[in-house]
Amino acid sequence: MAYFFQMFNFVLPAVVVFFTAWYILREFFKQEERKQQLRLLEEKQKLSLPVRLQAYERIVLFLERISPGNLVMRVHKPEMKVKQFQQMLIKTIRDEYDHNLSQQLYVSHEAWELVKSAKEEMVRQINISAAKQDENALAAELSKSLLEMSIDKLATRKALNYIKTEARKIF
Repeated sequence: MAYFFQMFNFVLPAVVVFFTAWYILREFFKQEERKQQLRLLEEKQKLSLPVRLQAYERIVLFLERISPGNLVMRVHKPEMKVKQFQQMLIKTIRDEYDHNLSQQLYVSHEAWELVKSAKEEMVRQINISAAKQDENALAAELSKSLLEMSIDKLATRKALNYIKTEARKIF
């Protein structure tokens, strides 16, 4: 029995030392793994940040290009009739949108939904304004109507503000 207590006196401290060392090593390796994940995340962000910023820039450019004032000034040709001008405006918006579709990968779902809504609202405004015009009217009449209609509500402005706010968050 005395032999058992002597062995217990040696084994108990060895077991305590073993589990203490095991616990310390386990925590050390967990900490090292966290550090490695953090380094990987930082490296990933270094690579993705410029791409994300470029996506925000392209979306801002898209929204600016489809806003009524800019769109009308860029597409307007004095000799066009309302119907031709309407078609040209809508085609321009859709082409711009199609060109920027891939940017949705880099922005939030809410931001992209606002971009889509802005595009759809602009097309809707063009169609409403064109429907109010005489079919023989010149493009200038549609331009004037679009600019007047858009003063009160600009879906592009709302989307643009959201995009800017979201882009600032990634800094």
